[in-house]
Amino acid sequence: MRAPLLAAAAGVGALALLHVRDPHVDGAYGFCPFLVLTGRPCPGCGGLRAMNLLTRGDLAGAVSSNLVAVSLLLVAAVAWLVWFQRRARAIPAPYLTWSARTVTLGGLAIVAFGVVRLTPWGAWLAP
Repeated sequence: MRAPLLAAAAGVGALALLHVRDPHVDGAYGFCPFLVLTGRPCPGCGGLRAMNLLTRGDLAGAVSSNLVAVSLLLVAAVAWLVWFQRRARAIPAPYLTWSARTVTLGGLAIVAFGVVRLTPWGAWLAP
């Protein structure tokens, strides 16, 4: 049970840091290299702000900052619960595995999100 509990502690620690140190302050966590080089937001831009807003209970603000980051947090929470349950029941799988198809489709969805948020009709997805 040590690995899932350590992973949970790391996740809670990261969210606590994002709650205490506000990423809405320009440069608080550095700058996105993609944004600096191109002037366009990458698929991850707004993710730190979204997590900060989630820790403050502002779901609508978090979704408007970065829909993918909020979705990935939900996926990570469900994956962690499955991992924890497997460890608690002593099922031999040491960690959660993802098929190549799932990883590829997820990656394509993130790239599509990044492209769509740059278009005029997807501008509402941009941070």
